[in-house]
Amino acid sequence: MKDSQDRRAPASSIRNWTLETDDQDIAWLGIRTEGSTNVLSERVLQELDVVIEALYTAPPAGLIIFSHKDNGFIAGADIKEFPHLASAAEAEARILTGQAILQRLEDLPVPSVAVLNGMALGGGLELALACRTRLGVASTRRNIGLPEVQLGVHPGLGGTVRAPRLVGVRKAMELMLGGKPVTPEQALRMGLIDKLCEPANWRPAATELLNESPSRRSPPLADRLLRSGLMRPMLAAFLRRQVARRVNTKHYPAPIAIIDLWQRYGATDKSYGAEAASFAKLAFTETSQNLVRIFLLQDRLKSMAKAAKAGVAHVHVVGAGTMGADIAAWCALKGMSVTLQDREKHFVEAGLARARASLHRKLREDALVAEAAARLVGDHTGEGARNADLIVEAIFENKDAKQALFTSLEQRARPDALLATNTSSIPLEQIAAGMRRPARLVGLHFFNPVARMPLVEVVQSTVTDSQVVEQAIAFVKQIGKLPLPCKATPGFLVNRILAPYMDEAFRLVEEGAQPEAVDKVATNFGMPVGPLELADSVGLDILLHVGEIVGPTIGRELPAGIGKMVAAGQLGEKSGQGFYLWKDGKAFKGKIRKHNNTDMQERLILSLVNEAAACVGNGVVTDADLADAGTIFGTGFAPFRGGPLAYARTRGIPDITAALRELEKQHGTRFSPSGAWTALQTIDQKPQS
Repeated sequence: MKDSQDRRAPASSIRNWTLETDDQDIAWLGIRTEGSTNVLSERVLQELDVVIEALYTAPPAGLIIFSHKDNGFIAGADIKEFPHLASAAEAEARILTGQAILQRLEDLPVPSVAVLNGMALGGGLELALACRTRLGVASTRRNIGLPEVQLGVHPGLGGTVRAPRLVGVRKAMELMLGGKPVTPEQALRMGLIDKLCEPANWRPAATELLNESPSRRSPPLADRLLRSGLMRPMLAAFLRRQVARRVNTKHYPAPIAIIDLWQRYGATDKSYGAEAASFAKLAFTETSQNLVRIFLLQDRLKSMAKAAKAGVAHVHVVGAGTMGADIAAWCALKGMSVTLQDREKHFVEAGLARARASLHRKLREDALVAEAAARLVGDHTGEGARNADLIVEAIFENKDAKQALFTSLEQRARPDALLATNTSSIPLEQIAAGMRRPARLVGLHFFNPVARMPLVEVVQSTVTDSQVVEQAIAFVKQIGKLPLPCKATPGFLVNRILAPYMDEAFRLVEEGAQPEAVDKVATNFGMPVGPLELADSVGLDILLHVGEIVGPTIGRELPAGIGKMVAAGQLGEKSGQGFYLWKDGKAFKGKIRKHNNTDMQERLILSLVNEAAACVGNGVVTDADLADAGTIFGTGFAPFRGGPLAYARTRGIPDITAALRELEKQHGTRFSPSGAWTALQTIDQKPQS
């Protein structure tokens, strides 16, 4: 290729784009922004505007936009810029500028192709939609979509207009309202992209698609009819009902805003300005600002593994029960060789069956399942521990059993192998008491179900070697999870924060509250599931055991009724009866009688919030942001509220402590405000840099 002197922008002003012209006079515009993935920052868009001006000055035969990075096209807008927006007016002005730049791209008097080699999300897909055609690169990953609702907003660079115009309102709404990306093959079937190619063949395929220069496609006739002023209100009403079944629209207003835009404007040219104004308004809601904060917290957890590379190729899992089998399956899914050990062969076989079922749910295609399952083998003798890079213990929660196991494993394992326990509550110092080198032991606390829960607590004792911790964090990143470093106090972070919340729910039932009413109060607050349904799902016997370990630390003792339920065999879902009757994985609930919503909610939520503050004060995690991250990614705590301590700041720490003191007067010292609130309030009052 050669540089075109007529089209080349001043080198000093362009850092994120390259522009070259080949012998057919086709312009190849490549993006390469700072960081691991391409994002559309304000500067990147401004540079694109300069490049487009050069293309208008000397139009090429065609334009192909591609990424210099192998991991994808463009991951979306630069989310790090969101918190720096001063006002909705500023946000709207920026959006309008970005829309104008993409409109100039769409209006170029030459054919254009966007090459989607991997991630094309949010603003990245919106940029591609402004091109005449789109080339997808074959992949099994769901990497093409408009996921902005996950940040409490909606597409802002013309996506709410161009997507319905291209694929029809039904498919476009499916993309935007759910926010779930699709695979390139699904995108092709939807009409979102025009052609698929293999990764090694994208350059000639892009040239071929450009030369074909297909005319802009139209959505199906039925979708064109739905644009009419008569049909739009009916479709909008149907879509609102669908959304209301999935989310509380008071907590998550973005989906309704998308539907409103469609109902009012039907993806006409008037929609662009309305889209910008709606986006700006949403960006300054509490929901969006908290969801953006969560996104940035997730990035912080991901970045923790930069200091070390795990390089784990072989994982040996001891314990083939539910958790051990699921950890083994996940590691095999991520390309590692896995040996699964238990004390008897039939336990191993049952664990392998569970692991294969987990792989099938995740991969679905028989060939892919077989490939992953081949990396997972049973090992009831435990010989796999001798060659493993990492050994993970996932046996039952008993201190003496774990001590004996690690005393044995230490003798068998390689000197450089990582030794990890999946204990959910037992301090590591106790487990490592019999080891010659207790500094080798680290906690890797996975959450159930492993395939869905993104967080892994990386737990260090007072003697755990710092390099071991770094390697454990790197391993967590290697398997695609979020590492949360925390101190080895009873319950660590997540279970310690959950314990008083669950305890308070149990107490409410013992006082006569309906389980259904208690759970409804929690889900109305925004929790993904109520505490009593959660208790049944986890198992009351497990919670009773955890409560015995964590109780002295948090100053609570589980009500006697829980012990009686366990003694009677009422363990929850696994026994068919707990707080609810269970059948086929479903809890059967009765009609809710009248109850005091406010009092119950205060008792439940402030129990959790107060303990989150105590965890920061006790150094379980280093700061409030990590406490929020752990609670969100480990429990599903109402995401739109930003975490328990973000909720406290929004509500006001003085109000939180006053409410706790009032509850203390009514219900006792378990509601005494944590001493950490004073320090947290002082931090909040410091001027922000």
